[in-house]
Amino acid sequence: MSRHVASAHARLLAEQALSRAAGAPLLTGNHVELLIDAAAHYDAWLAAIHDARERVLLENYIIRNDAVGVAFRDALVECAQRGVFVAVVYDWLGCKGQSRDRFWAPLRAAGGQVRAFNPVQFGQPFGWISRDHRKLLVVDGVQGFLSGVCISEKWLGDAAKGIAPWRDTGVALRGPAVAELEHAFAESWSSIGTPLSPFATADAGDDAGNVALRVIATQPATAGMYRLDQLIAAMARKTLWLTDAYFIGVAPYVQALAAAARDGVDVRLLVPGSSDIPVVAGMSRAGYRPLLKAGIRVFEWNGSMLHAKTAVADGLWARVGSSNLNLSSWLGNREIDVAVEDTGFAQQLAEQYERDLENATEIVLAPGRWRRHADHVQSSAGRSARPRPIGGSSGRAAAGALRIANTVGAALTDRRVLGDTATAPLLIGTAVLSVLAVVAIFWPAIIGWPLAVLALWLALNFAARAWRLRRRFKRRAAELGNGE
Repeated sequence: MSRHVASAHARLLAEQALSRAAGAPLLTGNHVELLIDAAAHYDAWLAAIHDARERVLLENYIIRNDAVGVAFRDALVECAQRGVFVAVVYDWLGCKGQSRDRFWAPLRAAGGQVRAFNPVQFGQPFGWISRDHRKLLVVDGVQGFLSGVCISEKWLGDAAKGIAPWRDTGVALRGPAVAELEHAFAESWSSIGTPLSPFATADAGDDAGNVALRVIATQPATAGMYRLDQLIAAMARKTLWLTDAYFIGVAPYVQALAAAARDGVDVRLLVPGSSDIPVVAGMSRAGYRPLLKAGIRVFEWNGSMLHAKTAVADGLWARVGSSNLNLSSWLGNREIDVAVEDTGFAQQLAEQYERDLENATEIVLAPGRWRRHADHVQSSAGRSARPRPIGGSSGRAAAGALRIANTVGAALTDRRVLGDTATAPLLIGTAVLSVLAVVAIFWPAIIGWPLAVLALWLALNFAARAWRLRRRFKRRAAELGNGE
């Protein structure tokens, strides 16, 4: 009996820790459907919008003026024309160059409401850093969707050019969790302007499902998702399989993953092999070595782009949403994720992870052999003999042959040796700084004028900010004086 009581107490403590870390309670009675890649998302999203009767709430980082974006806008226009309340939040920076304000003119004319999150504002010179990175749709307070998928043709690939669809993951929800999604949208909406009027509470349905989950709707500087990711890394006992589009490991999280791996947990990280943001991919690769040395297995996706953000631990817990494993998502952005505590869903996501690894190449790190404590890399196909110094053209030919062998070995074994990840960023930095130095010496005005304009802009913004804060302080002081 005492063992049973201890086990129940441990589960209670774990649930309490997860709730406090995420800042989100555990909600039972939900139905969750896994959505894989953009085509499945768009079909489900558009079907829900077409069937809407009361309200459609859409929040997305990128809504592009292309065939996909127009299809969604027109569906929203049709909803608004038949009396459905339509509200859209898009990120100003995310949609910069993707769609303009006039793209939304037909929806506004039909009675829909559209707001841009956090455009550049005078008096807030660094306010633009915080972004709305959510991908969220709620229909009639009954159906909810969250994902890593933006609204753009890019996610569908280009068959004519041989570009495969982007690999992305999301969920469709029914049940009490949908009200949390709606609340998250309402909070984003009110942060931009006049709040929404309260909605009539929709019938969540007693038989929506039997899945327990948490909706983690993070805001800048709240770090709820970061705390939860750290806690899961500490609690995992058998497996922790991560997929991330823009992984940039910060020391505390890398240490948490390394500690889990050293404790026998099967920790895996799947990241893009080729990224739509090459500089982030370079930063990600620069952090492979400490992961590999700790026993964490790292895989690179072989498709066009891996954009999913998922985690599955011990076949019991799973996370899907918009948050990447980097400081921008953890601390700077508005994000939304769902953490599911259900063995059926976790198993489904784990099976998808294993299918994804079939189209991935493992990165391996071999122990050094040439000097003490070195960590040189070598082919995973087997250890070569200790190299002898070779000079001249024969040395270059041998190096070329080794590169070809590496490539063939990777193709045959689905493994690739970790190369030199530190030299490239240093060389790029050297080139950029050298060019700037030459320009500054021979054409100082080219450097001076932009710096002067930037300094003037920041000075004006700081002055405006100081004036607003001082006026606010005087107003509060006056109100306190009148209160006395």
